Amino acid sequence: MRKFLFFLIGILSIFSFAFGSFQPEKSTLKERDINFSPSLQTASFLPELIKEDAVFMQNPDTLSWKLLGVIKFIKKPDKDYPDGVMFPIVNSSLKEKNKKKIVMSGFIIPIDNVSYALSKNVFASCFFCGQAGPETIMGIKFKGATPKLKTDQYVTLEGTFRYNDNDVNDWIYHIENAVITKGAK
Repeated sequence: MRKFLFFLIGILSIFSFAFGSFQPEKSTLKERDINFSPSLQTASFLPELIKEDAVFMQNPDTLSWKLLGVIKFIKKPDKDYPDGVMFPIVNSSLKEKNKKKIVMSGFIIPIDNVSYALSKNVFASCFFCGQAGPETIMGIKFKGATPKLKTDQYVTLEGTFRYNDNDVNDWIYHIENAVITKGAK
């Protein structure tokens, strides 16, 4: 059904553009942070169901690993690391999402017997194996009891986004009050 809706919206957008009535919405991301194409605007004569689904597809609160990867680091001294350590400089688009509801998908990586992280990559090529940077992983705090999950299980989580740019002993990105919306077994 979604493929059909994408197809229908694409055809209608092309048709609408050809007749000069297409006006893309402004992106909430600043161009200097990351290059994204303008969001898709649906024609006003589409059925209500298609409009709602199109809005869901454009949900600005859905994060991507590409956006989390738009990060810089600066070396600064720290009480635990006198020679300095790399501190993250989080992009402004992510700063705007701090403490807001987000949706994020990724692979489950066990940290210990009771906690997990969400990763862009599977365990064999994740941050801990030296195959990726700290921006490719998010700490997870589940709402309620922590569910039993399997390594490399692909899930979609909904929760509150939080970033950390001052504690080098903690994750840069977090999803708190997390609930699994897809991928639970």
